[in-house]
Amino acid sequence: MAYKLVWLAQVLRGAGLKVAEQPGWLDRGRSEMGTVRGVVCHHTGVLDPDHANMPTLRTLIMGRSDLPGPLSQLGLGRDGTYYVIAAGKANHAGEGSWNGVSGNGSLIGIEGENSGSEPWPEVQMDAYRRGVAAILTKLELDVGMCCGHREYAPRRKTDPAFDMDEFRSGVRAIMQGTAAVRPLIPAMDDQQRSTLRRGDRGELVRVVQETLGLERDGIYGPNTEAAVRRFQLEHELVPDGIVGPMSWKAITAGHVG
Repeated sequence: MAYKLVWLAQVLRGAGLKVAEQPGWLDRGRSEMGTVRGVVCHHTGVLDPDHANMPTLRTLIMGRSDLPGPLSQLGLGRDGTYYVIAAGKANHAGEGSWNGVSGNGSLIGIEGENSGSEPWPEVQMDAYRRGVAAILTKLELDVGMCCGHREYAPRRKTDPAFDMDEFRSGVRAIMQGTAAVRPLIPAMDDQQRSTLRRGDRGELVRVVQETLGLERDGIYGPNTEAAVRRFQLEHELVPDGIVGPMSWKAITAGHVG
């Protein structure tokens, strides 16, 4: 059966966000949702030394030994990509309450990929705010119906590791149309080198792979993306895993041959 949150991917794309629909998401859920009355923000709490984009994705889909999946409707990668996991009820909120609302059947869960102790990339936080704003707008809900898991269940949860009042302020500005517009990454740099991201192929990908000491297969897959993100962190760039003009400049400086 197809569950009721069939609009999730479309609404997020409509907000200009990167969306990766996971196979079977329309039919995935513990059961049907009830009336959706809010959004709960989480972080995954997993320390990943490779800073991969969404290493917990399989767990969010399949669940853990102590808790069956799906564990959220959405996963949010470090590069700002929304992974659409389930259109039905997910095991994410549990026991608790926020503004009189409780229960997984009433709340959409978003799991942001973060250990809880690492900095949040601005590209990820920007997508977090814009995604929540798009969902609340779709549901015709006030920004007050977005909470952190630690606010929903303060005795047992500490996520997400960012200021929720500040976060809601940013979401409100987006909903009111007063937020700054984030500039898009240019399609090319001044040397006419294309911006590269996961899924791209070709000689430019091989240049990146050679510079980063990877196998030169010309395929921008998850290993290349993770290596680019590490490189960006080392060079104090936004760790979004996308090779745009700033990253090309740093990569060129390290490229021999």
